[in-house]
Amino acid sequence: MIDTPLDEIPKINASLRATFATRKTFPLAWRQHQLLQIARMLQENHKAFADAIYADLGKPAFEVYMTELNLMIDRAIISAKRLPEWAAVKNLENHPDLPAHQKAWKPRVAPTPKGAALVISPWNYPLILSIQGTIGAIAAGCTLCLKLSEVTFNYAGLLQDLIPKYLDQDAVKVVCGSVPEITKVLEQKWDHIFYTGNGIIARIIAAAAAKHLTPLTLELGGKSPVIIDPEFDMELAARRVLWGKINNCGQVCVSPDYALVTPSSTAAFAENLKKACASFYPNGSLKSDSYTRIINMQHFNRIKSLLERTQGKVLMGGGMDEKERRIEPTVVLVKPGDVLLESETFGPILTLLEVEDMRAACEYISAHDHPLVLYLFTQNEQLQQDVRKLTMSGNLIFNDTFMQMDVKVLPFGGVGESGYGRQVLENTFNCFTYERTTLEIPVDVEDKIHLRYPPYTAHAFEVECAPTLNVQIPESSSEGGLVA
Repeated sequence: MIDTPLDEIPKINASLRATFATRKTFPLAWRQHQLLQIARMLQENHKAFADAIYADLGKPAFEVYMTELNLMIDRAIISAKRLPEWAAVKNLENHPDLPAHQKAWKPRVAPTPKGAALVISPWNYPLILSIQGTIGAIAAGCTLCLKLSEVTFNYAGLLQDLIPKYLDQDAVKVVCGSVPEITKVLEQKWDHIFYTGNGIIARIIAAAAAKHLTPLTLELGGKSPVIIDPEFDMELAARRVLWGKINNCGQVCVSPDYALVTPSSTAAFAENLKKACASFYPNGSLKSDSYTRIINMQHFNRIKSLLERTQGKVLMGGGMDEKERRIEPTVVLVKPGDVLLESETFGPILTLLEVEDMRAACEYISAHDHPLVLYLFTQNEQLQQDVRKLTMSGNLIFNDTFMQMDVKVLPFGGVGESGYGRQVLENTFNCFTYERTTLEIPVDVEDKIHLRYPPYTAHAFEVECAPTLNVQIPESSSEGGLVA
């Protein structure tokens, strides 16, 4: 990775604005070719990407292909194929709420690219979290500045080398570096900023964007809880929860952060977590080639400190290999107020907190920031409905963890502290476009609209304004809603 010179960053911004002004990025054929070039770049260099991510994170190649690389090849191809549909101008002449006399006005809505976009990607899933935004920006017809994380410098260096070889250098630019570089990037005016990361940095980005009234997409994570119905299969729940936790060693925004369990089910759930962990790592996780390491010593020491400061009881794991930056999948039973409940652990710690019942679990979740995802393990349909009603979260997933990331037709994003805006395929396209409306008022309708002109008269009021004042409003009630 080579840091981008600070004096180059304003030039990059100006260059991308100049390219957008030429409308080079508008033709669908250009966009489709760029999208397929992304797929070719990933496919033709798949081993180099897997090796770079392993060098940065120690992530097993299987996880790279399953959770990042293959998804992005697939979504780049789908985006290219579906783009004509997404970008199509919508004709509203037959809209049920359009008065008959306005049909001739040709009401249309055109998805229109916003301009020069900025994607800021984090280190934890470096490929998917840089390429997904890139796919959306290019599909939308924007020019793009891609700011890569300096923490995953092997991946950043690879992408810094490959993007100019595959994508239009006039329309897509890469910026690498740390605080000085991102600070300079945020000084520039962008037409949309797409950021994945944490709420602290998001506030800095939002403040910078506010100076230019730049719209944002923020995917921020937070503490994603799990509710375990005591009637659910504990062996299956434990296996699926632990799998979600060990993905990327818990360094992912949708990782199950803590589980809410009833006292009657704690022991069974914990024992089955141990059983699942033993089956995943027969020779232990610290030496397994199927387990990721912690990204760097800063984060290793942060997680180590959490385990040193918790007042909870360690029920599983806790072992560490500082030299290799590895920490075992660890389960800790805590009481309210423990340090493990304060903020997102972003590591291989699963915190257990006992609650009296399922309603108490909902009350606990509702008393805290809205999570990016809430996982509920139950086959009780009434409990599913109760949790849907009594809580808020960006996503609500029943009976598994992490798998929502594989369902490409679902919009993905948070609410409140876990972010705003939605992504994946057309939803990412929508982030980088706005709805531009058009009307064409016929010149021969003057006799139908002449009463709008001053001087205003009683007759004009009776014709133009009075009718709505006499419309019959439907009957309704708080219990029955609209009465037919």
